[in-house]
Amino acid sequence: MFTTNIPLPIKSFTALFAGILLLFMLTHGLKAEERVAGPKYDAQGQLIRIDGWRQWVFIGAPLTPNSLNDGKAAFPEFHNVYMEPTAFAHYVETGRFPNGTMIAKELLSVGDTEAVSGTGYFQGDFQGLEFAVKDTKRFPNEPGGWTYYSFGHALPYEKVAKAFPTEACASCHVAAAEYDMVFLQYYPVLKAAGPK
Repeated sequence: MFTTNIPLPIKSFTALFAGILLLFMLTHGLKAEERVAGPKYDAQGQLIRIDGWRQWVFIGAPLTPNSLNDGKAAFPEFHNVYMEPTAFAHYVETGRFPNGTMIAKELLSVGDTEAVSGTGYFQGDFQGLEFAVKDTKRFPNEPGGWTYYSFGHALPYEKVAKAFPTEACASCHVAAAEYDMVFLQYYPVLKAAGPK
């Protein structure tokens, strides 16, 4: 078996993965949005948790710790953020978040602040799982068709979740998100991945 010690840059790997995925989907003759995996709901309209989110495309890990916000940060955890791969491939191709886009945000506490590499902020324990979903067909009256869900704040996460009321999440995204309800300004991976 051939192996190499030459690291493949993350941007190149992401582009390669998206390209292979896109090529596979194009060869199956589906329209762009028909290729998106999309959310699933139960009979009560609750979002069914899609497992495997840690294998989705990692787009960033924002952190606003208490120690930098007078001890009262609104969101003091690390937010590991992932985008479902077929939606990411569509975004790479078109620059748009397609209907069916799912973005997972897993919350982790701020753990140690000392490591062999120096002083910093290091991830601690899992503290929750949230999804943002774009579904204009099911939620035509939500801003941009986006809805937001929490699967709880402790392991094991819940299997289903109800959508938050619009004012709980969407209002902040409407006011401050750079593009289509997504805080693109904090995700250089998404900025770099869009078509040029």
